[in-house]
Amino acid sequence: MTQDLGPDEEARAERLMRMGEAPRSRAEAARKLVWVLPWLVFLASPVGDLAAGNHSTAATVAGWAGLAVFAAIYLAVVFRNMGRPFPEPVVGVLIGVLGALAVVLSLGLGDEWLGLFVYVSVCCGAAFPMRVAYWTVPLTTLALMLVGARVGQDTAWGLFLVVLMVGYSMTGVRQLVRTTVELRKARATVAQLAANEERLRLARDLHDLLGHSLSLITLKSELAGRMLPGQPEKAAQQVADIEQVSRQALVDVREAVTGYRRPRLAAELAGVQVALAAAGVTAVAPAESDLDLDGVPEESESALAWALREAVTNVVRHSGATRCTVELLRRQTLDGPVLELTVQDNGSGGSGKSSGKPSGKSVGKGFGNGLTGLTERLEKAGGSLEASRVKQGFRLVARVPTASGGPVVSEP
Repeated sequence: MTQDLGPDEEARAERLMRMGEAPRSRAEAARKLVWVLPWLVFLASPVGDLAAGNHSTAATVAGWAGLAVFAAIYLAVVFRNMGRPFPEPVVGVLIGVLGALAVVLSLGLGDEWLGLFVYVSVCCGAAFPMRVAYWTVPLTTLALMLVGARVGQDTAWGLFLVVLMVGYSMTGVRQLVRTTVELRKARATVAQLAANEERLRLARDLHDLLGHSLSLITLKSELAGRMLPGQPEKAAQQVADIEQVSRQALVDVREAVTGYRRPRLAAELAGVQVALAAAGVTAVAPAESDLDLDGVPEESESALAWALREAVTNVVRHSGATRCTVELLRRQTLDGPVLELTVQDNGSGGSGKSSGKPSGKSVGKGFGNGLTGLTERLEKAGGSLEASRVKQGFRLVARVPTASGGPVVSEP
């Protein structure tokens, strides 16, 4: 299962995905435009060349007109490509015009205009299909060098890597945006499939639990109705059977609901990472794929899940920590193999109500009700709890027994 993203990663992924979609409002369109405008810095050289009066009046007017058309086409191609791109033939024509303008203006007005090839390369990498971008970017670089050989070879060589790399960089950005969008869609699909599977499982369980019992209750109710009033003793027996079946059905339903509500260590681990990230605490925790729960009884796993939830709740509410480390290891002890959960933070608040250092299988009286209840829960599963302040922060260690035969991590 894919590990959940923290709030910061989620926000970055959302912003990245929105880069590849059409703006939803004028404010978002303005933000996209603001993101594009700073990249017009390479137009400073042509503007400075025209403002310096280095050319005739006709050449200056033609230069301003050509620069305005070039900038307008560039902005249209790049901005539209962020949401609803032009059809491919239109994109090809527009980028062709950009390339022609870059060549003509550079040949006519000098090497200060070679920077226009940077924008042509950006458009090739951002707007063309990948298969086309892979050869149009080096073709644009080649055009830069050929024109540069006529108007300014040193300037052309200075822009060689810029034109080549910026085009391919844009293809990488496009691929990243596309991958992010596909990943978000895949995660949504997986979540929907998981919800559907859970609903199906719930429906199957309810059918298996209640189908037979309700059918039996219906049958015995019909029998009791037919036996009254002629055979009251037999009718009473049927009613007693109905009561017994209904009670057993109620027990089965309660056990099933308890199973649904039992916390799982993998789910708790994912949840606490989200909680710590939301509280601004750096979490260091094992991935779900690294969990080894072979031979761990459900009751023991549930107890460790409760321990993890309680420990992280204390970190978030009371510790003032900036870092929290979660470890889950198998160890061999004198009492046999155990699964050990360690949660340690670098804060100063501890559990909020604790003092001293508990030892053995119990928590000292100075500890709050949460840790006391947690100790009782672990002892019921045959485990133990240790909670203490350390040199920098607070440490909680919960242990539960495991079945023999699993891999064991030796005590350090």
